[in-house]
Amino acid sequence: MKNVNDIEEIRKIISLHKRWDFIFMIAGVLALMIAVLTFMALFAHMLIDGMPRLNWEFFTSFPSRRAESAGILSAWVGTTLVMLVTAIAAVPLGIGAGVYLEEYAPKNLFTEIIEINVTNLAGVPSIIYGLLALGLFVYQLGFGQSILAAGLALALLILPVVIVATREAIRAIPVSIREGAYALGATKWQTVSDHLLPYSSAGILTGIIIGLARAIGETAPIITIGALTFIAFLPPSPIKQEFPYVSFEWLTAPFTVMPIQMFNWVSRPEEAFQLNAAAAGLVLVVMTLTMNGLAIYLRYRMRKNIKW
Repeated sequence: MKNVNDIEEIRKIISLHKRWDFIFMIAGVLALMIAVLTFMALFAHMLIDGMPRLNWEFFTSFPSRRAESAGILSAWVGTTLVMLVTAIAAVPLGIGAGVYLEEYAPKNLFTEIIEINVTNLAGVPSIIYGLLALGLFVYQLGFGQSILAAGLALALLILPVVIVATREAIRAIPVSIREGAYALGATKWQTVSDHLLPYSSAGILTGIIIGLARAIGETAPIITIGALTFIAFLPPSPIKQEFPYVSFEWLTAPFTVMPIQMFNWVSRPEEAFQLNAAAAGLVLVVMTLTMNGLAIYLRYRMRKNIKW
């Protein structure tokens, strides 16, 4: 009789857990639908308002006081150059720091403090990074209100994301890969460079692109550094026709980016500028979705080609 009561009690517990699982699933689906529908509504509004303004002249024209002739040439060029500096600064440093913390750093109190701080830095508001960049890069190092300062500020912003993504990707590799490499006489660096990094490259690349996709839409650090809200010229070209064919003058040039240009147009009362802002927002959303889609595709291709 006691066994029968125990079985009935277990069935009640299982039934209660299944009921809570179903309720949680329904709540999760509703939350997902609200988020997706909200995004689709906003995107559809931008698409309807901004699509008529998307033409070749819009991409090749400078900002203007006349909404009909205004474009985003300086904004998308500035965004591209800033993201280039961000990637060059954040990607090698983030991957190197992640590999060191996961494979080389001794397990002690100092390392644990570093790990906790790296994780916490991923959630710090972006304006804090802007203030840090303003004091360090603009004033202390004398970079001024330039593309270099903006790129380094955004690099600081996504650096914790790259570090965490690198560590998680390396942790996902089976221990047997390390043990097999060591059994064959591989050194620590050979194991990392020939096995761990190739196998974890898909996850690392995903984290990098997601971090860059976050940085491309950030406004607060760029405003803090002093990006121009109206600029009718382009930075010097990185490529020159004469030797040495590469120029770094563009690093110290003033700049603007897509979010700043959108802010400038939204703040104007004329309806035509609102349409320009919608068109610029549409371009920015498409760029972000493209980067995230690229991350998903590259992760799929890399994982498909990896043979465990």
